[in-house]
Parts: sequence; C-alpha cells; structure tokens
Amino acid sequence: MRIFVTVKPRKMEEKVERVDVTHYLVYTKAPPVDNKANEAVIKILSVHFDLPKWKIQIVSGQTSRKKIIEVGK
Repeated sequence: MRIFVTVKPRKMEEKVERVDVTHYLVYTKAPPVDNKANEAVIKILSVHFDLPKWKIQIVSGQTSRKKIIEVGK
C-alpha cells in the first residue's frame, strides 16, 4: 500500500494523524538534517502500523516534507 505523508519535524511529540484514506501527518522530534527525520518517520510509522521497519520504505521525497511511502511490501 502506498501512502502520502507530510512530515512535521522538530515537534514536541511524535505521533501520526490520518488526514484521509491515503494521507497522513507524521510529527517527529528529529531535525531534517543528515537523514534523521526520514529515519524517525520510518520508525514512527512502523510502530503505528505494527510492522517491522524493513517493511516501510520511502519511495519518493527523500529531501522533501511531502513523501510517498510504501507500507507492508
């Protein structure tokens, strides 16, 4: 399943909000530096979907706040 994610870095808490069927907001404490925010997004989504981290992959948007992510491959 592919989802669209908007990342909100440097927030006080880490959480996932569902905007609609395929769009999510992911709040992370990590800064968008040295791939830290991307790693945090994968970790947060793995907990949210109850999947191992290797089943979540960023398909598009490595350097953007808007990403396309493959979940449960």
